[in-house]
Amino acid sequence: MAVLVTGGAGYIGSHTVAEFMAKGEEVIVLDNLQKGHREAVLTETFYQGDIRDTELLERVFINHDIEAVIHFAADSLVGESVQEPLKYYDNNLITAQRLLVCMVKYGVRKIVFSSTAATYGEPENIPIRETDRKEPTNPYGETKLAIETMLRWCEQAYGTQSVALRYFNAAGAHIDGHIGEDHRPESHLIPIILQVAGGQRKDLAIYGDDYPTADGTCIRDYIHVTDLANAHWLALQKLRQTEGSAAYNLGNGEGFSVREVLEKAREITGHSIPMQIAPRRVGDPAILVASSIRAQEELGWKPEFNSLGQIIQSAWNWHKNHPNGFVK
Repeated sequence: MAVLVTGGAGYIGSHTVAEFMAKGEEVIVLDNLQKGHREAVLTETFYQGDIRDTELLERVFINHDIEAVIHFAADSLVGESVQEPLKYYDNNLITAQRLLVCMVKYGVRKIVFSSTAATYGEPENIPIRETDRKEPTNPYGETKLAIETMLRWCEQAYGTQSVALRYFNAAGAHIDGHIGEDHRPESHLIPIILQVAGGQRKDLAIYGDDYPTADGTCIRDYIHVTDLANAHWLALQKLRQTEGSAAYNLGNGEGFSVREVLEKAREITGHSIPMQIAPRRVGDPAILVASSIRAQEELGWKPEFNSLGQIIQSAWNWHKNHPNGFVK
């Protein structure tokens, strides 16, 4: 039986496809390539198209004996979601609804859902626990939380079993260097810093230096993308072995400020990496750090590449060898 990965040509999706294939899984990828890259996908079983294309989606389910779905396909920019909330409700929420309708129709009862720390909003505890209050401060987090709620109702109504993985800041690149992070435009801190180091940007913009943190800049929990990919495989094993749904935080449990990430990147790259202070972005909490104890205890998940230096070094290796990303 096969595993369908939606959004499998994206950054986290492509690393998860690589991880699943290394584990011997049969993988099918569905991606509209709006943001993903066909070159990042190792499997030959690839469908290009949108999940909202019901005819295409049904053809995928008819053509393959699908056991489970790993659902990544979504828009994921916090700032953009504030400016264009209807786009996020359409592409995130409606897409998930169409996918679940098809899963129910063809008897697929297992789904691992790519959720986010943005479901929590401003945290009530540091580190954040899965049971903490969820009050998103942007439409991106709101749509992801709505999908989690949809999954719970689908479990009650149709027996759909789900694992929602709320991850914090994905970073780094595959250790063997064949795939990495390539967004157009790039919005994530570490690759932007490395683009400055590589001469592709003039400087780094730090969005706000007046947050209630030690150095005034936002603090985030960075998790290596390969460790995230492994967590998706472990989540699928849980769905195969036990009944019931669950949600897990994925992070290293340690936060680093923007300035700390910048200093570590300067150390690794040997570049000065100039910076400037810019206004805060709407919807950015001051501190987001995960408690991943539940994932460690229930999934047996243990991050392997868990130091900030390892994460930045792997990303730098990718950027040095692929200055234009997947464009040849």
